[in-house]
This record gives sequence, C-alpha cells and structure tokens, in this order.
Amino acid sequence: MRSNRFKALLLFLLIFGSFANAKIAIADELKQPNILFCFADDWGWPHAGAYGDPVVRTPAFDRLAREGVLFTNTFISSPSCTPSRNAVLTGQQFFRLAEGANLYGALDVQQPTFVRLLQKAGYQTGHWRKAWGPGNFTQGGYDSHPCGESQSFTEFMAKRESDRPFCFWFGTSDHHSSYKKGRGRKSGLDVDKVPVPSFYPNVEEIRSDIADYYFEVERWNRDVDTALRSLEEAGLLENTLVVMSGDHGMPFPRCKGNLYDWGSRVPLAIRWGSEIAKPGRVVTDFVSTTDLAPTFLEAAGIPVPSVMTGKSLMSILRSERNGRLEKSRDHIIYGRERHTDAQQDSDDGYPARAIRTDDYLFIRNYAPSRWPAGTPDYQNAYKKNAWLGDCDNGPTKSYLWINRDKTPEMSHFYALNFGKRPAEELYSMEEDPDQTVNLAADPKYAEVKKLLSERLTAQLRSLQDPRETSGEVQFDDYPYIGGVPKYPGDQSFEQYRMK
Repeated sequence: MRSNRFKALLLFLLIFGSFANAKIAIADELKQPNILFCFADDWGWPHAGAYGDPVVRTPAFDRLAREGVLFTNTFISSPSCTPSRNAVLTGQQFFRLAEGANLYGALDVQQPTFVRLLQKAGYQTGHWRKAWGPGNFTQGGYDSHPCGESQSFTEFMAKRESDRPFCFWFGTSDHHSSYKKGRGRKSGLDVDKVPVPSFYPNVEEIRSDIADYYFEVERWNRDVDTALRSLEEAGLLENTLVVMSGDHGMPFPRCKGNLYDWGSRVPLAIRWGSEIAKPGRVVTDFVSTTDLAPTFLEAAGIPVPSVMTGKSLMSILRSERNGRLEKSRDHIIYGRERHTDAQQDSDDGYPARAIRTDDYLFIRNYAPSRWPAGTPDYQNAYKKNAWLGDCDNGPTKSYLWINRDKTPEMSHFYALNFGKRPAEELYSMEEDPDQTVNLAADPKYAEVKKLLSERLTAQLRSLQDPRETSGEVQFDDYPYIGGVPKYPGDQSFEQYRMK
C-alpha cells in the first residue's frame, strides 16, 4: 500500500513540482512512525468493554479498537511478569531465553530487542513505571534499563527532539494485587453484575474482589486516554503506532501463572491512523505478544532478526478483512517455568506447555507431582512461610482457603484452583469455555488429544525448547531473587468464613 502511494506521489511531483519540493514530500511519505506501547501489569482477557464485559469501563482501549484493529485471540508467551516481558522485548518464545524464562530472571544483553534496534536506528526511547522486569538488568549485562530512560510520558514528550521518531513503553503496576477493599463498589461499579468465572463460587466477596481489580483497570485506561490526548494535541497521533495490551491474566487463583485462558489470554488493540486500512475490524487470528517486536521493527523499516520467533502483524493491520485472515494463525503455543519459590521440598518451578486452537486447549504438565499454585503446607515450605506461593494473596484466595472443607462444592472449587494436576489436560472450548472439565482421560477424545500432543511436540522441537529436545534443561537451576506470598495468619481469614 505504502509503495503504491509512494510511486504515485513521486510521479506527480516529478511532473508537476520542483525537485526540491519532491524531496520534501518523499521524506514525509517515508517518515518512520512513532510507537506508543501501552503494556499493563496483570490485565487479562476479557476485561474490556470492547470484549463485551458488562461492568468495567475501558474507553481508551475501546477507542483504539474502534479506530484500529481489535484482536480476540491474543496470548502471552508465559503468564509470569519477567518471562512475558522478556518475550515481548526479544520477539522470542520465553523458553529460548535461558534464565530469562523465569520470574526475576536476567535478560542476556546479547539477545536483540526491539528497543535497542530502534535506538540504533535513531529512535528516542523511554519508559514509565513497570516495563522490563522484575529483576536486576545488570545481571544480564545491561548498564542501563533495557527499555530506555525512566520518566513520565509528559516529561518524555517535553524533552524529545521533534525531528526524530520515538518509542515509548507506557507501563503500569495498577492491576497487581493487593487492592483497597471496596474501592470498586465505591467508584460506582455494579458489583452484582460482575461476571464470575465458573471455577469460583459466585459470592459477594469474590465479585467485590474482581470489582476492585476493575477499578485498577479503569485507572489504567484513564492514564492511556491522557497519553492519547497528549499525542493529539501535539499533532502526532496519526503517525503513532499505538498498541495496548497486558502481560498476562488477572492476579487471582487459576488466572495469573496458569495456562488457562484466564491466565494466558490478554486484550490487544492496535491503532495507526490511516495505515489501518479499515478501522474497527475484529480479527480472530491467534497472535502472540512475541509478534509485537517484529511488528514494531517492520513498521519502522528495520530488518527483523532471524532469531525472533514472532511474526509481524503488519499484513493484518493493512488488510481490510475481518475474522481469520491468515491460515497459519489457527493456533498458539505458550508455557511456563518457575514463577516463585513455591514448592515444598525444593526451589523448582512448575514446568508446563500448552497449545490452544479454536476448539481445544491441551496442556502438558512435565512435573505433575509438584504443586501448580505452590504448596499449601506453608509450615514446611522450601521458602519459609510460603503459602500457595504461585498465587497472589487476596480476598478470593482467602475465601477459597478458609472455606475449602465447608461443602463438597467448596472442596471442588479449592481443588480446581490449588490442587495437583495430571500430566495431561484437555478442554473443549465450546462446552467448557472456562476450562474446568479435563477430558484428557476420556476415550472419546483420545484422537484429539493425540493430534494436539504431537503438534505441540513438533512445534516445541522446531523452536528448540529444551523440554522437548536434547538440550540441557536448566530452568530449575537458575537463582531466584524475588519474594513469595506468605501465610498471613489465621485471624486474617475470619472475615471470609462462610456462616
């Protein structure tokens, strides 16, 4: 599209204009876009108005979807902060990044990232609040932050050079627990209408907890809206590629840190002025957040390193079609290694990989004897007082814990969220969108499971995942420098006990 416009413009100017004027117009036509990457902490699908959530108000995200492209099947590489963000920066699957595959893991400075490649091409870069991490970037060989200088977007815009393009990582930690209890209701959110996933009991305490999370989502949207208005006022919005997404699902049980949709599926909307051929489109292709790095580079006219496993979204952005655009994007793979030091007898993680299609989710758990959410035996945990340490503390976690033996139904909810899992899991998206009924042992689904398992293995091997090749598996051996959710004391649970 751009090349055709360029040829027509050049022909017109050569015939009707002066050569000097032609040079100016050509330079403007080839101008590199600015990039505003709005990337939230712990903000998962489907918590946006554009996806039909009846309670949360997300005008900034909804605007980007309306004026750009809305993606409905976007997944992270790993549902844990550091590996997810490492994968975004490098455009590679997390398991290719050695220590960077774990929470608080280092990012090797030798790995090409979209930020550094843009810097080398003359882009001004910066970030606000949470971008790369958590971790110590110097351990990977960096002498400065991998995402550029830390500053507010207002400061960055005031200092930037107007004749150079920029890439700004606009982050937040808002959605990370814990929240101020009751803030969602006080802000006007209708707690009674909050959708509750089927792996929780639909009770006031949990609805209110989700509403408090919604309050943080809305605050994040207001920040992004302010940034968009700043770009508009500066006359820069139309030549700015704006991307808005999150690093994994909400920080609740069976969400963050999990390979189910509630942990690994995220919102994504992209706006880019007239470069979006038909704004308001909805795309169902399976895309990965590893696709963002090659997208940014291609948009800037910078060659994409062959080591990047992500695939640019530029052809989708410049299409005029809705729905499924590229046949190869009919599935996605992702996984996890160690999140925190949450096990009972060691500092090992909970390794797992998944393949998701339109119809099914298949999960392979490499160490089913370990606790997927961390040991409940906090008194004997490897990390002192670690309590279900791969799940953030909060009211929903506390409610499930204190009432776990109250009724058979509550025992079932507790097991779904914190119990051990078999080596294989299979879920039907049509019958079980919240992925709570494991079909892996059902003979009727044996052939489906076999095909998905073989497909997952083949893809992991082609991407050189050490879990499926002859490569050395070191993920459990890398040091962990972060904390872990601790047991808060018996008295803290009394307010959540069922009467």
